[in-house]
Amino acid sequence: MARFDSILGTVGNTPAVRINRLAPPGVDLYVKVEAFNPLGSVKDRLALGVIEAAERDGSLRPGQTVVEATSGNTGIGLAMVCAVKGYPLVVTMADSFSVERRRLMRFLGAKVVLTPASGGGTGMVKKAVELAEAHGWFLTRQFENEANADFHSRTTAREIVNDFDGQRLDVWVTGFGTGGTLKGVGRVLRQERPETKIVVAEPAPAAMIASGTAQDRNPDGSPAVRHPAWTPHPIQGWSPDFIPKLTGDAVALGLVDRVVAVAPPDAMQASRDLARQEGIFVGISAGGTFHAARQVAREAPQGSTVLCMLPDTGERYLTTPLFGDIPAEMTEEEVSILRSTPTYADATPGAPGVPAPPAGAAPGAAPPPAPAPAPR
Repeated sequence: MARFDSILGTVGNTPAVRINRLAPPGVDLYVKVEAFNPLGSVKDRLALGVIEAAERDGSLRPGQTVVEATSGNTGIGLAMVCAVKGYPLVVTMADSFSVERRRLMRFLGAKVVLTPASGGGTGMVKKAVELAEAHGWFLTRQFENEANADFHSRTTAREIVNDFDGQRLDVWVTGFGTGGTLKGVGRVLRQERPETKIVVAEPAPAAMIASGTAQDRNPDGSPAVRHPAWTPHPIQGWSPDFIPKLTGDAVALGLVDRVVAVAPPDAMQASRDLARQEGIFVGISAGGTFHAARQVAREAPQGSTVLCMLPDTGERYLTTPLFGDIPAEMTEEEVSILRSTPTYADATPGAPGVPAPPAGAAPGAAPPPAPAPAPR
């Protein structure tokens, strides 16, 4: 292993992993697993890129507070970068996003200001802008900041080009959060691998790109209003309630060859399939991108190669519907396994580590799985 001056040196260089059991016959399907970044998501790249760019151009002063609106992963990445570099961090986040994300950011030293879920992404962005203006904080502007896309052009895109040098790369599939990955990688592929088709996945309940309706923007490129094609969806980190400027740029540049709409249940099932059949543990947005990639792969000619972005780890979703049917206590089958050999064979239901049976159940019966939490 290499030696690094700080954790920031480990950002990027994530692996492209072949899919075996879930790939259609005759097609090479690969996934780029961004959970290998130090804080577990592709947004570690964005965080490092925008902070270092601001340091270079002088827009971020030593000790200045950094502020950003985030669904979680960008905030977690920024918290890592700011901890290393000594910047205080404040993030604004709609209170509908998973609890573990806000706790991770606070654990890393950030302040997390929750905004009402009814305000969506535009509401948390508006709050971040107000705080920056009122207190003189540095706003990273992840949705409009060219440093976001530039970092992906220098790192993510180069990794992909190098990994598939001399080999086929027929399709690259990605979702969009800020659009930094899409724009940054897409423009490099257009120039250096023009044969590679670029497919964007987005939630079926929020098919903003597919709608063809332009996003109303403020003069600085930030969203002026919620996009009319957006409706609430549980694919956190994917498609806020507006089309980010970087995403709009990618569309305007002709970088998108196809858009695939993904139903949230399909995204969650794809995440479970990756875990249980490939051993790859990712979140809902990664599941959504993978579902779209499998659809593309099934339609691709024999011998094609498809690469899919997997943006983060599944541990960001423990309190979301993705884990709604995963019980914390032992199931009936697990209790049966416990009692199948002499040690603890006579364990009493309700004892530590052994679930109590439901009221009215026969002696020795195990409880049903814990109920799923209500969708957030």
